[in-house]
Amino acid sequence: MTIVYGGKPVYGAVLGILMLEARFPRIHGDIGNAATWPFPVQYRVVKGASPHKVVRQDPMVLVEEFIAAANELVEAGCDGITTNCGFLALTQERISQAVPVPVATSSLMQVPMVQALLPPGKKVAVLTISKETLTPGHLRAAGISDPDEVPVFGTDGGRALTRCILDDHEAIDFADCRLDMLDAAREIVDTDRDIGAIVLECTNMTPYAYDVRKVTGLPVFSIYSFVKWFYEGLMPGRFQLELDDPRAGLH
Repeated sequence: MTIVYGGKPVYGAVLGILMLEARFPRIHGDIGNAATWPFPVQYRVVKGASPHKVVRQDPMVLVEEFIAAANELVEAGCDGITTNCGFLALTQERISQAVPVPVATSSLMQVPMVQALLPPGKKVAVLTISKETLTPGHLRAAGISDPDEVPVFGTDGGRALTRCILDDHEAIDFADCRLDMLDAAREIVDTDRDIGAIVLECTNMTPYAYDVRKVTGLPVFSIYSFVKWFYEGLMPGRFQLELDDPRAGLH
């Protein structure tokens, strides 16, 4: 007899995503489009957490709301929590202290790991939706010990991406957003030849990661690469072990 024990209301969707309260369209590749993910996810919208408040103001004033939503996801069966804004790195310590599962609030948390991968003399650049408001405090909260060593670029002055996302437009020209990303990518490589990789802060930038890679020739890391890595820890892949054949693996 095989006994199966429960304890959760939902199974098979172990990753929970905390979402800002927004109405802008989310195309394939965006963290808020469930079809982006090769595995099931659960979402919770944090009421009152607009893109403007989180990116242009202080998200810590909403940290209790994020904690409450994170715990709702845990109660619904999630074994890990992430968010849909890189600026929420500021909330990492508080949420991780208050939630009984691993928490990965920001794509920026990849920067130290990516830096460790690079050859001597090369450095990681951050591409953000708001260079104006991304502070050294955000970078330190993401685990970056020396923010001065990380060059930051933004799409602030572009055609659409920053303005339309942060002002929560319900209609967006994503071709213009792509051009903003391409312009920023060219700026990165034209500014500093010692940059060896790029981390995309904004979760809405993932659909353009391939374009950035193609223009710059550099590795590009996003919330998509980060969350897939995170998920592999929550739900490791299972491989067939041919233990019955003593010759297995000997070719």
